[in-house]
Amino acid sequence: MKVTASLLMSGMRWAMKTGLWQPSREEWLLAARCVQQEEKDRINKFVFAKDAKYAMAGRLLIRKAVSDQLGIQWKDIQLGRTEKGKPYLTNTVDNADHALFSFNVSHSGDYAVLAAERKHVVGVDVMKVDYPNRGDVPEFFRMMRRQFTDHEWSTIKTPHSEWEQLKLFYRHWCLKESYVKALGVGIGFELQRIDFHLKTPQVRTGEVSQDTQVYIDRTHQPDWLFQESALDDTHCAAVAIQGLTQAVSDPPPFRVLEFSELTGVAQPLLPEDVSYWESFRNKKERPQLTKR
Repeated sequence: MKVTASLLMSGMRWAMKTGLWQPSREEWLLAARCVQQEEKDRINKFVFAKDAKYAMAGRLLIRKAVSDQLGIQWKDIQLGRTEKGKPYLTNTVDNADHALFSFNVSHSGDYAVLAAERKHVVGVDVMKVDYPNRGDVPEFFRMMRRQFTDHEWSTIKTPHSEWEQLKLFYRHWCLKESYVKALGVGIGFELQRIDFHLKTPQVRTGEVSQDTQVYIDRTHQPDWLFQESALDDTHCAAVAIQGLTQAVSDPPPFRVLEFSELTGVAQPLLPEDVSYWESFRNKKERPQLTKR
């Protein structure tokens, strides 16, 4: 199917609180009908419900974004994955602006998120700030030592509070993941090659920081813009945008969508499969972790 010309909106930032989403039978069966068969099968393979909800929310976010931005009817959207697992639109595009449309999804903690841009490659990451499972922050940092540069560790360890250090740790992690995901190169990229310099010490909920700079192999990369957000007190998000050299006026904040908003324009692709609900409701929500 070819995409016809339509007016593209500005950058899109959406989130769904999957941690609070307890799908009813009707919601889960509707969601399963509104994704491609291979997506539905993949989601069903997850052992835990939280992972299945992450994956389902991510697919619904993508399909809604493509439908809203490009004007493709939901049932006609065709998605694929690169060798590194990055989702992309396989529909034939006959408009130059549409061909540049880029999107990316992430999930952690209570959220699944999406970022989309009309003319720039984009990557997004979200992380829940939490104490390590064993509760030993210095040991956790020691184990993660090789993931960050000396400059980054200096920034992370600036606060006296371990909690504030963890917030900076996950903020840096989000930035690195958003950059790598925008490149689409997967986990094989050597993270110590990436060095982030933060200008804003703390990003508050509702604000979007755009002054962080990135250095690759010690060389500043001026053609990358990073938009950082705090979704709430325990979740941070970063959006990497390639090709923007300066901050955007009125950067879009993340907007939390309910299931009804995600599926408002959805068109079922598949017949109802009652067994899909039975499979989902028999999954445990998450693995049981015991702190030592």
